[in-house]
Formats: sequence, C-alpha cells, structure tokens
Amino acid sequence: MDECRTAGGTCAASLRTGKGTGRVENAGKVVQEILNAQDKIPQDVLDKADCVVVLPSVKKFAIGLGGSYGRGVMTCRGGKDFKGKWGAPTMMALEGASFGLQLGGEATDFVLLLMTSSSASSILSSKVKLGADASAAAGPVGRSASAETDAVLKAEILSYSRARGAFAGVSLEGSTLRPDNDANKDLYGKKIEAKEIVLDGAVKAPASASALISTLDKASPVNKSKS
Repeated sequence: MDECRTAGGTCAASLRTGKGTGRVENAGKVVQEILNAQDKIPQDVLDKADCVVVLPSVKKFAIGLGGSYGRGVMTCRGGKDFKGKWGAPTMMALEGASFGLQLGGEATDFVLLLMTSSSASSILSSKVKLGADASAAAGPVGRSASAETDAVLKAEILSYSRARGAFAGVSLEGSTLRPDNDANKDLYGKKIEAKEIVLDGAVKAPASASALISTLDKASPVNKSKS
C-alpha cells in the first residue's frame, strides 16, 4: 500500500515540505485578499459555485507568439452533489496562448469559478478546453453585479484576473485546465488523483490549506445553486 508515514504515524512531514505547500498557501492569500476587496466576486455568484480554482502569479513566457503556464489549486464543496463544506485541495494547471498575450509579462492572479457539477467532474478527470469542452465567460465584478445575467447563467466556468491590484472578469476561452497529479503526489506524499481527493474525500486537507478553506467556509458556507 502506498502510504506516507512518520514516527508519529502521520503524513505531517511530507505536508510541510515541497513546492505544493507554498502553492496552496499562496492560493489562500489570493482568496483572502480578493474577497476582502471592495470590487470582488459578487456574493450570489460565489454562493452558486461548486468549485473554486486559484492560480497565483501566472507569468507570460515566450514560445512562438507567446503563452502562459499557470499552476494553482482547486477546492470544491464536499460530497457527490457538491453541497458540503469546502474540502481538501487538488493541484491544477492552466495553459494557453490566448490569455498569455493579455498579460504582457505582468504576474497575474487568476480565479475560476466552476458553476456546474458537470464542469467540475470533467476537469477532475481530464484536460478541459475552456469555451469548447466547457462554456466559459468573464465573471461579473462588484457588489451590485448579479448572477442572473444571460452570460453568467449560460457559463459553466466564470473567470477573473487580478494584476497590479486591479480585479476584473477576463475571458480565458481557448485555454486548457487540467489536474496536476504530479504536484498532488508532492503535496500529499503519495500518488493520488484529483477525483479521488475531491469526489472520494480520500485525504484530509493539509495545514497549508487552512486559510483557503476557512476563508471560503466563512464567505460562502452554503451552496445555493439550484442544480
């Protein structure tokens, strides 16, 4: 059996080391800052999200016409129907030249809201192209913005960006989102897939995820989606 053990019988040592821990902690800081800002994700939009993907400090690199590669985390509400509390994070990767051309070398934080259980399940299993495999739209911003607009109602994924302190909805159509299972192994100390973490509750959230999960639990404790 592939297990992570220490003298105390836990995986604590593995959870305190590795690149994954820093990625999860940075994601927690991004969520805290965005949800405490004046211009932020509207409450009724956040309350209807099944999962949240956070990709801190995505940077542009030069390949051909340009591109970007962002690494971050995804946390979902617990249970098969995504109606429980926010759970242990799984590592994710965002790739695509379309948003790379918009960044201009500036480090940018991205936040994606998965608004349907089908989009969440698809992303947990394989690579998903935004706008093709799953409908996507720039998310609304501000206290007065609503989740009832046509674009928001039709979208399976809503996306946001933050650069130089400015927070706004951004189109990520053409980009791909996929599980980063190699990074999951680094974080949890054993080989484990994204769907096992989220859908099966196979592991407990590491200490590095405390800010991320507690912030979301406080900001949106109940899934108010009708689906």
